[in-house]
Amino acid sequence: MIRRLIATLATLTICICLMGCISKTRFPAYYTLHVPLAVDTPTAGGTRSLSVREFRSPAYLRQGAIVYRTSPEQVGFYQYHRWAVDPREFLTNVIIDRLRATGKFAEVTAYDGHSDADFVLSGTLEKLEEIDYEGGVNVKVSLSAQITDSRAGKTVWTNTASETARVDKRNVPAVVTEMSQTMDRAIQKLLAPLNASTISRLNPPLQK
Repeated sequence: MIRRLIATLATLTICICLMGCISKTRFPAYYTLHVPLAVDTPTAGGTRSLSVREFRSPAYLRQGAIVYRTSPEQVGFYQYHRWAVDPREFLTNVIIDRLRATGKFAEVTAYDGHSDADFVLSGTLEKLEEIDYEGGVNVKVSLSAQITDSRAGKTVWTNTASETARVDKRNVPAVVTEMSQTMDRAIQKLLAPLNASTISRLNPPLQK
């Protein structure tokens, strides 16, 4: 009887310990950026096609975790706050959507490595991070891009854009929300110089 009681108590102790471990297990939270969709796409009026490569980024932005900095030299990662969608993929799709919406190119597609488009846009997501060392909590988004003439092999357009914004609430969901809004402004600034006159130079009238 005593042995059975001891065994029962031992079993209960193990179960309580296991339940305690389970209750302390923490699972990651996943986030995605969000920006407004482009307005309805007008009828394509350009004479040239454009292909967009997936944006690149520094290696530390490809780890999946949301990034923060406590100093210009020190990079930290939120262990339990991660991206559900690779920000590079997200950014590339938004750029394609925005360029299609201009209606200034005959076609805008994602670069697949075998594209025969007249122009190729390549870009880099330079920064997408929380900044904790400039007073309060801020976010910073920096982008760069260039367009290359596929046939001539030369760069015909290039631009950079950087946006910084303050985060009112000190929590990760608020940081991600502000990153989305800051990303939207950075994209607008990046593509703004690609105006009608610039696109016209890339899309000369076809000779009859």
